[in-house]
Amino acid sequence: MAFTHEKIEKSPLLLIVLTILVVAVGGLVEIVPLSFQKSVTQPVSGLKPYEPLRLEGRDIYIREGCYNCHSQMIRPFRAETERYGHYSVAGEFVYDRPFQWGSKRTGPDLARVGGRYSDDWHRIHFNNPRDVVPESIMPAYPWLAKTALRGDDIEKKMKALRALGTPYTDAEIAGARKELEGKTELDAMIAYLQGLGTVLKERK
Repeated sequence: MAFTHEKIEKSPLLLIVLTILVVAVGGLVEIVPLSFQKSVTQPVSGLKPYEPLRLEGRDIYIREGCYNCHSQMIRPFRAETERYGHYSVAGEFVYDRPFQWGSKRTGPDLARVGGRYSDDWHRIHFNNPRDVVPESIMPAYPWLAKTALRGDDIEKKMKALRALGTPYTDAEIAGARKELEGKTELDAMIAYLQGLGTVLKERK
């Protein structure tokens, strides 16, 4: 059976199958080689896995939908690097599953937010963003400071991440729950944000 242009165009099923096949092959050709590049699979120098408090904070960040407005990817363009700092590299995010790069920015990029503001600034910002950024459209998150961090499944999370390649030790997993005692969800969120972008220093 000859595949002519006319025959493919007149057969919706055949067109769909061939389109899926072409997209699948093209995707594999682009994606598979990345899994063998050290710049993608190896952490940048000094990068460590998330401590339990930051790991919980990251989950809260995702739960509250912060990624809908805040990217964690600085693109390699002058306008981006002048505003936010060095562009993002894959080696910064090898322990992020899934990573929070994103593409839409209603709010500022957070890839280098760590250390830019104090913990107290973040506390005020989450309680009422307009108190520190008058033009902000971000909603307030006052319940984070009032909600105790549960962390009853932190060991399971860390074991699952270790199975995927994150180098947690048995001692770190065993002591994780104790590190979360007396902490609030706001403490965890701030710890997560304060660690973002602190490993990759600005390159001149």
